[in-house]
Amino acid sequence: MQEFIEQIKDLTSKVKSLKKTVDLESRNGELKSLSGEMNEPDFWQDQLRAKAISQKVSDLNAEIESWQKIEVDMEELLNLAKDDEADQNVNLTQDLKDQYYILEKKFKQLEIATLLNGQYDNLSAVVSIYAGAGGTEAQDWAEMLERMYLRFCEKRNWETNIIDKSAGTEAGVKSVSFEVKGRYVYGYLKAESGVHRLVRLSPFDADHARHTSFAMVEVVPEIDPSAGSGLDIKPEDLKIETNTSTGHGGQSVNTTYSAIRITHIPTGLKVSCQNERSQHQNRELALNYLKGKLAKYNEVQLDEERMRLRGELTEAAWGNQIRSYVLHPYKMVKDHRTNYEEHEPDKVLDGEIDNFIEVYLKSKIV
Repeated sequence: MQEFIEQIKDLTSKVKSLKKTVDLESRNGELKSLSGEMNEPDFWQDQLRAKAISQKVSDLNAEIESWQKIEVDMEELLNLAKDDEADQNVNLTQDLKDQYYILEKKFKQLEIATLLNGQYDNLSAVVSIYAGAGGTEAQDWAEMLERMYLRFCEKRNWETNIIDKSAGTEAGVKSVSFEVKGRYVYGYLKAESGVHRLVRLSPFDADHARHTSFAMVEVVPEIDPSAGSGLDIKPEDLKIETNTSTGHGGQSVNTTYSAIRITHIPTGLKVSCQNERSQHQNRELALNYLKGKLAKYNEVQLDEERMRLRGELTEAAWGNQIRSYVLHPYKMVKDHRTNYEEHEPDKVLDGEIDNFIEVYLKSKIV
């Protein structure tokens, strides 16, 4: 029991030390300022901006509360462990250890959040998945990745919303884009950008042969409409096309020209959105998506990466895969950037990708 008490003391010390590096005072100041805006009588006149601010307030509240609560919980756990050691008639050791592991996981999440200090890391994001060459195999793999990321977001209580989806010819998806709302979403999910490779026995092959499939994952920040982004786009630089939606939205979704496709002429970047029935809503969503894509485009220097963002590289040879998921002849998921691997691919494909993201983010620290 004494060894366990020392573990608790060590984690408590780490919590206190890390908390000192976090500027909670500025977060409280930002929260107070945003809360003041929410009390303005005309706050909801711009609903898109109002929704973004409301989400930010909720996320800031949760972040500040997490830092305050974990320190209190650690102190309480330490006291309970000491009482348990002193009282021979009561044995709460396993319950206390279970609580310790929960707090340790929360600490790791807070620790990773302190690494996310890039310009757009604290923003929401748009995730796009594109099937590579290989027809049905690749399209099914793209849908598997979609499920993996949606499950990951669900476990983190992040709000997700499909904004564009093209179904596969027989199964899966040719492409899908969805927005993920939450604080530090882009900071976490940017680790997933790149080519993902799957090796398995094909469920679509009569001979049940082994197949290799590829899919490209693209993650761009969703530029906050409540703040000046410095990414003002000139109307004359945009080519805007409308057509009937083919995705979700109810029985009348296909009867109105609500789907939007926008091309940024100077860069060739393209985005599309067909989620909402309103053409105006789709246009706003698409423009925010375009701003995020443009921000990322301006950050990268390699022509090949810019070609990917424009959608000009659509073969499996998009680039070296960042991660391989092997289901046969052995089971393994390996990230080729960090060499980190796990041997339970079913859990990974069910959204348990935290460790891959954590190891990658830590590897980027100079």
